[in-house]
Amino acid sequence: MDEALKENLMGALENVIDPELGIDIVNLGLIYDVDLNDEGLCTVTMTLTAMGCPLSAHIESDVKRAVSDIPEVKEVKVDIVWSPPWGKERMSRYAKIALGIPD
Repeated sequence: MDEALKENLMGALENVIDPELGIDIVNLGLIYDVDLNDEGLCTVTMTLTAMGCPLSAHIESDVKRAVSDIPEVKEVKVDIVWSPPWGKERMSRYAKIALGIPD
């Protein structure tokens, strides 16, 4: 996958807002990887801020909808992983400022 397409996919994922925190999942550092194979299968590897997140199905649905708008994407698979664990150090400076978290 070329870098421009990866940037498009990440840009689409920036439209997915964590409903509890009100910040997009990219700036929260929840996206670990995004890949698109030759058959059009987009695999999004991500985590959540906490195990047992009650809104995980909602976020997963939003992820699928966001990347499905990219013409090259034919199918979407979301892999939710817990390793490495998410921590506030994965957040962008923007997200930390928006949530009032010191650097």
